[in-house]
Amino acid sequence: MGLERADDAGVYRISDELALIQTVDFFTPIVDDPYWFGQIAAANALSDVYAMGGVPKTAMNLVAFPIKQMDLDILRQIIQGGIDKIREADAVLVGGHSIEDSELKYGLSVTGFVHPARVLVKKNLRAGDRLILTKPLGTGIINTAIKAAMAPPALIDRVTRLMANLNRGAAEAMAAFAVHACTDVTGFGLLGHLAEMVTGSGCSVRIESRQVPILPETVDFASMGLVPGGAFKNKSFRQAMTIFADGVDAVMQDMLFDPQTSGGLLISIASQHAEALAEALTRRGTPAAAVIGEVLDDPIEKIYVS
Repeated sequence: MGLERADDAGVYRISDELALIQTVDFFTPIVDDPYWFGQIAAANALSDVYAMGGVPKTAMNLVAFPIKQMDLDILRQIIQGGIDKIREADAVLVGGHSIEDSELKYGLSVTGFVHPARVLVKKNLRAGDRLILTKPLGTGIINTAIKAAMAPPALIDRVTRLMANLNRGAAEAMAAFAVHACTDVTGFGLLGHLAEMVTGSGCSVRIESRQVPILPETVDFASMGLVPGGAFKNKSFRQAMTIFADGVDAVMQDMLFDPQTSGGLLISIASQHAEALAEALTRRGTPAAAVIGEVLDDPIEKIYVS
């Protein structure tokens, strides 16, 4: 699996029984606490391996740090957060690289294992499948409210922990099922990442907006206009293939395009197995296990939102 298709990670076959998954991700701080920033950045990078149906095995740190402007203890806390999340994933930190930079950045390069026959790709949607989402939406909008000093401490803590939550439990639950396609929901928002699944699949999808799990405070903040610019970019880029029913208001549209950080898995599975998978996800303690839509036998490759 190479560069000709947009998937969550690269996959290289070693043998008939083993393939390597390779991915890399890093970004600037999205929370003030250095330790939690390390946790979130690590969880976000590890997520691509889970989305491909694999198991993370090794990780390497990627660090850009303004050593002349920040105390080195901040970096220590970031790295410790990342290490603790890597250990939680039962993976091993094997090294990394750091540079001096004017802007702080942190993330991981991650290698995972997968059986070549069990690799999950985005575009393998099948007509009749159900779509399941494993984390609620809203982190982009709520992070915007946090930057505006409008979010209470309890909400900040809840959203921080949600972003730091590994998709490991979700990946392990779906490993017991014949999942057809999967991706993780991050910067392009739910509908942006769903568009990547639809493009080239020969199918369309229908999303029931009322079934999409959304952090409760998100609605109020979005109604106040606290929507990140990325949501509007996502909507503009994918508006040609997205068809909203009359009852789907602008606030809901913004939430469905809201860029997520370390979001959940979006899973496509045959309808007869969807409820069983949702129950398995719930047993594994995933933040959500919501059946949010279906795949249609419709080759025009559109996203219908009702």
